[in-house]
Amino acid sequence: MQLRYAFRLYPQPGQQGALARAFGCARVVFNDAVRARRDAHAAKEPYPTFKTLSRSLITRGRHHRDRYWLGEVSAVVLQQALRDADTAYGNFFASLKGERQGPPMGEPRYRSRKDSRQAIRFTANARWKITETGRLLLPKIGEVRVKWSRPLPAVPSSVTVIKDSSGRYFASFVIATDPDSDATTLPHTAPDSSVGIDLGLTHFAVLDDGTKIDSPRFLRRAEKKLKKTQRELSRKQKGSKNRAKARLKVARAHAKVADARKEFCHQLSTRIVRENQAVVVEDLAVNALARTRLAKSVHDAGWSMFVTMLKYKCERYGRTFLQIDRFEPTSQTCSNCGHRDGPKPLDVRTWTCPACHTVHDRDINAARNIKAAGLAASACGAQVSPRSSRSGAQREEAGSHGIPPTACAAQRHSTR
Repeated sequence: MQLRYAFRLYPQPGQQGALARAFGCARVVFNDAVRARRDAHAAKEPYPTFKTLSRSLITRGRHHRDRYWLGEVSAVVLQQALRDADTAYGNFFASLKGERQGPPMGEPRYRSRKDSRQAIRFTANARWKITETGRLLLPKIGEVRVKWSRPLPAVPSSVTVIKDSSGRYFASFVIATDPDSDATTLPHTAPDSSVGIDLGLTHFAVLDDGTKIDSPRFLRRAEKKLKKTQRELSRKQKGSKNRAKARLKVARAHAKVADARKEFCHQLSTRIVRENQAVVVEDLAVNALARTRLAKSVHDAGWSMFVTMLKYKCERYGRTFLQIDRFEPTSQTCSNCGHRDGPKPLDVRTWTCPACHTVHDRDINAARNIKAAGLAASACGAQVSPRSSRSGAQREEAGSHGIPPTACAAQRHSTR
C-alpha cells in the first residue's frame, strides 16, 4: 500500500526563487504538451506520443533560444510534467469510454501561474536525498530545511514539493507500507469488536453504543474573522502590493480552518480504527446534499474526508471497512424488533416503535441499524462498499501542516 507523508518546508529566499523557476518551467512544459495534442486533434492527426513530446519539448527545447531557461531546472521535473499531461489525457479518454469510475473527466486545461497550488515532483532518477542533518537536498535548488513531525517508516520512492495558496511549502513523500507489519503497531482488539457510525450535522458522528461526537464547525466558528479579512481584501486596489498581502491573509485564514478540520478527522478516524476490528458507515450523497440550503454546513463537516481516512486506515492496519447503501432505511427501522415505521421529518429526534414500544434516539438507532446491515451483508458475502479501493498513494497523510500541537482545534473538541 502506498501512502503520502507531508512535511512543512522552509526554503531560503534564494531557494524560493529556484522553486518558482521550477514551478514555472514545469507549467510551461505541461501547457506545451496540451497545446501540441490540441493542435494535432484540430489537424486530425494522431496524438504525439510521450517520447515525441519529450524529444521536441525538453531535449530540443532546452537548446532553443526561446526556451533556454528550461536548462536551469532538473530535467526530471520537466519529464514528470509530461507524465502528468499524459496521465490527464489517459483519464480523459477512459472517462469518455466509460472505463473510469467516478464523475466524468474533462479535457486537460492549461495551467496558470495564478493557480492556487503549484507542484513539482522528483523521482529517484533526480538523485534527491535526505542529508545527515535532516535537510532535503533537491537538484538545482539546494538543501531545504524540513520540519520533521515523525520519522519516515520506509525509504520514499519520490517527493513532491508543493506551494499552496497561503504561500506555504510542503514536501510530500510517497511511502510503500506493508499492511502485515502495520497491523502489529495497533493494540489487539476483540475479534467481534465493531462499530456503526451515523454521520450528521447536529453531531458529527453518533456511534452505535450511544457515544455522540459534537461537530466542531470550524468554518462557522471562524466566519467572523474570515469576513473581516475578506472585507479588507475587497477594499484594496487591484494589482497593488497591499492587495497581494490581503489575499495571503485570507488564504492563511482559510488554510487554518482546513488544517484544523483535517487534524480533527485524522485523530477521530485513528481512534475508531484503533479500538475496533470492523467499521461500518453509510454511503452519503455529499454532492447532492451540497446543492441544498445546508451546503455550507455539509462542506464544513468534512464527511467525505473522514470516510476516506477510515477506509485507507482500515486497509492499512488490517481492519474491516464496510459501507452500506445510502437508500437503506436506517432511520425508519426499529433496531430492537426490525419493524419499519416509515419516513420521519428531520425535526423528529426521538420516536417510539409501535410494535415493541421501544423509545429510540433517531441517530443512535440509525447507527445500530448501519452496523447490523453492514455485518449482515458481510456475512452473506455481498458487496457492501460501492467504491473500489484506490491503488495509488493517498493524497493526504498525517504530517506537519503548520498546526502547533498545543493549538490543535481537534483537542479543544474532545470526543469524550
